[in-house]
Amino acid sequence: MVEEPYIDAHSHIWTPDTAHYPLAEGYAKADMQPPSFTSEELLKTCRPSRVGRVNLIQMSYYGFDNSYMLDMIRLYPDRFVGTAIVDPFGADPAHAMRELATKGVRAFRIQSVGSYVRTGASAAEYAKFPPARWLGHPGYDRMFAEAAKSGLVLSCLVGPDAFPEIDRMAAIHPDAPIILDHLGRIGVDGTIRDRDVDAMLALARYKRTYVKLGAFYALGKKTPPYLDLGPLIRRVVAAFGPERCMWESDCPFQVVDQPYDASIALIRDRLDFLDAEAKAWLLGRTAEALLFKPRRG
Repeated sequence: MVEEPYIDAHSHIWTPDTAHYPLAEGYAKADMQPPSFTSEELLKTCRPSRVGRVNLIQMSYYGFDNSYMLDMIRLYPDRFVGTAIVDPFGADPAHAMRELATKGVRAFRIQSVGSYVRTGASAAEYAKFPPARWLGHPGYDRMFAEAAKSGLVLSCLVGPDAFPEIDRMAAIHPDAPIILDHLGRIGVDGTIRDRDVDAMLALARYKRTYVKLGAFYALGKKTPPYLDLGPLIRRVVAAFGPERCMWESDCPFQVVDQPYDASIALIRDRLDFLDAEAKAWLLGRTAEALLFKPRRG
């Protein structure tokens, strides 16, 4: 895949074939917007931008049933790895993590209440505690302990109000790899606040904490070429280092009204403070090292 060197660290897929891949309770086909975004549609979307590999994110339409994502990883093992969802309140979430890791899953999504970027489809209802104590259940402690032991990653869909709990858990489990999705959703209401940025940058002191740079369509002015997000990205990359930052599209939501290439172009072409080495990390090396290399344990 030399001609397609880039990695998209975050994209969802789903299929209109609900006979083979039933939706979770509480979801209907009308909730699936767009109605279809299969693995093949994703590859058709990303490959023209020289994106050859993707970290797939389990979609909430399927709840804890990761079957469609797992089948697509099995079908395209050179293209995909996955971020699954397990029930942190289940009998043994750490065991569930280990089982899914044998099937190409490298990360697990966790989220706080009210953290979904999109409207029109709610998250799987496994965020039961308020942001101030959203990681307070023992099941999360088991997940963090497993992540620290095995190198499996915890991918956090949160807003700034959830950062203090991540800080608390990172201090307890400093070896657990943690990703903040979508730039911590800073600017999702159109305003980028210094206090929110400072709170996220404080997490950079934990050397196993990473940030995804993406979902640009949903942050700040929410309009290409997204240059208003440049100062935020500059601060994040300076604090975490390019080796702990990775670009993501958040497809298919990125491409509902805006081009896929507009998202990657912000990192690839438009930010003059990023040199070639930094771009190489953001557009592939970080995601490859964290998500695509064989796991330990």
